[in-house]
Amino acid sequence: MAADLTTVVPGQAHLSGPGHRHPRPAAGSFVSRDESAFARACDPRVFDWLEHVKAAAGCSHPIRLSGEVATIDRATGQLLASTATAELPDGEIYKPCGNRRHAVCPSCARTYQRDAYQLVRAGLAGGKGIPATVAGHPAVFVTLTAPSFGPVHTQRTDRTGRQIPCRPRRHPEPCPHGVDLSCHHQHTDDDPTLGTPLCLDCYDHHGQVVWNHYAPELWRRTTIALTRHVHARVRVRALGLPWVSQVTASGKVRRVPPVKLSFGKIAEMQRRGVVHYHAVIRLDGTHPTDPTTIVPPPDGLDVDDLVAAVTHAAATVRFTTRPHPIHPTGWQITWGDQVDTRAINADGDITDGKIAGYLAKYATKSTEATGHVSHRLTNDTIDLYANHQGTHPERLIDACWTLSSHHDWHQLRRWAHMLGFGGHFLTKSRRYSVTFRILRDARIIWRRTETGHEYAHQPEQTTLIIGLLTYTASGWRTTGDALLANTAAAMARERHQIAREEIAAAA
Repeated sequence: MAADLTTVVPGQAHLSGPGHRHPRPAAGSFVSRDESAFARACDPRVFDWLEHVKAAAGCSHPIRLSGEVATIDRATGQLLASTATAELPDGEIYKPCGNRRHAVCPSCARTYQRDAYQLVRAGLAGGKGIPATVAGHPAVFVTLTAPSFGPVHTQRTDRTGRQIPCRPRRHPEPCPHGVDLSCHHQHTDDDPTLGTPLCLDCYDHHGQVVWNHYAPELWRRTTIALTRHVHARVRVRALGLPWVSQVTASGKVRRVPPVKLSFGKIAEMQRRGVVHYHAVIRLDGTHPTDPTTIVPPPDGLDVDDLVAAVTHAAATVRFTTRPHPIHPTGWQITWGDQVDTRAINADGDITDGKIAGYLAKYATKSTEATGHVSHRLTNDTIDLYANHQGTHPERLIDACWTLSSHHDWHQLRRWAHMLGFGGHFLTKSRRYSVTFRILRDARIIWRRTETGHEYAHQPEQTTLIIGLLTYTASGWRTTGDALLANTAAAMARERHQIAREEIAAAA
């Protein structure tokens, strides 16, 4: 997928959503895409330039750096090689922006999505440094949703899976504002009314942004409740599982439970503008000498114990927020009624590959589902997106800004562009799987080896690569550069896809 060529050149502001306006370029300063592309294509060093920008070719707004890259001997500190960016095409290094949001940069989001797939799947099937024995550990796939803050347009099905009307009622049900709260339509996937309240004035926009803001804390408390419930089942069922004595790095002996839970989760933004969590929960054992080693759980605990722990935690974990002048008693934060827990197994319908693909798909999405996309908001831009009498997303943003006027709730203003949610969209416990950094470092080493860089053949343990670089700008120099780079990247992706299909067919 090519980048959005109207937003990749420095100086062209990228704002989306209500009130969005593109600035008009100064007279005499505009160079058409065709002209700039033709000029770059006629450059005798065009192929050197395409090879130089290959790593960032598909990026919508790459980061451009200038300076020097040095290779140092780790043992002696001797300078082995040095390359100045002035000697390179354009005198700069192009680096992908790394943005995970598909609406911002499709290319970098695709890379993030593939890394997320590998990260999640390694925690279920092993690989990437995770032992293959984790495939035999009891594991469940859990979906935790938010409570209702008012009726919204939705898609509904009956017990046979046949789609039925959204909110059918034999007799009109007017709300206090005179709006009919019934809907006899069968909404399609692309229906813009999906997720919007039937009555905007009745909907609890303040309560929803507060729930979004406290969702990470609710998840933290839920993981604690899950762990405690599993440990309680070990003691109550008298499984004969003594606690393990571990020796810490300082030589002290501590007693720990014989089992431990590992988590990996994705936060998905629903169309109504509230997050819900998809999580993988795996049951591990405890190693007596090395807390970082992943071992199978002891006999006597299975998937049913995990399901019981999730059911208990989702129904009991709740807390009340700090008071606010708008809500002096605080808001109660709890999970919604829709909790889905399914066992993960290699032979059934819920496999590790399907779960990893499902979670990775949502890792690159954000508030786009609600129709709102923006960067962090300021006093200068808030009026473009917030309106207490406007659309559903505009009212949610206005609720964040209004509540943040109180000093105890100032963080809501920082996350107004995320409708109050300030957590990470993909998180995991320490022992669940590998990290994004390990996957990225492996990709960097592979690229250096593939391209035959002058320091690629140096042993990784003996050399140190130091970039003495400074930030120059973000985005392509011209839309013509963006066109050529994205076209080359698209052709490379097509060739790789054909190669993968040929290899699969030959096997």
